[in-house]
Amino acid sequence: MKVGPLWLKIQIACGDALAMGPGKADLLEAIQSEGSISAAGRALGMSYRRAWLLVDEMNRCFDPPLVDTVKGGGLDRGSRVSPTGKAVLEAYREMEREASAVAERPAYARVQSFLRSAPLSPD
Repeated sequence: MKVGPLWLKIQIACGDALAMGPGKADLLEAIQSEGSISAAGRALGMSYRRAWLLVDEMNRCFDPPLVDTVKGGGLDRGSRVSPTGKAVLEAYREMEREASAVAERPAYARVQSFLRSAPLSPD
C-alpha cells in the first residue's frame, strides 16, 4: 500500500515460507469473488499454476487451511475461502490499515524532510 512516498508492505512468515502478504491477500479476495483459483488467477493476471502455488503455500502455513478446494466443474465445485481464511484476511487488512498510520508519525515526517521528490540522475 502506498501512503504518499511511503510504501508499506506487511509480510507474515511461517518458517522460511511467506504465509501472507499483499499478493496473497489479493488472491484470497479474488477467490472469494470469483469462486475458483483459476478464475481468481485470471482476474489478477497470473497463471493458474502461480495462483495454485500461492494457495498451496498459504494452506501449508495455516491450520486449518485458508482455501477449501473441490476438484472438477459444476455447481458444488471450485474453491472457497474458509472461515479461517476470511478471519486471516480480515486481520491482515486491519494490520495494513494500522500500518498506514505510520505516515502520520513524527519519525516518518523527519525522514520525509530529507527525501528528494525524485532520485538524482546517475553520473
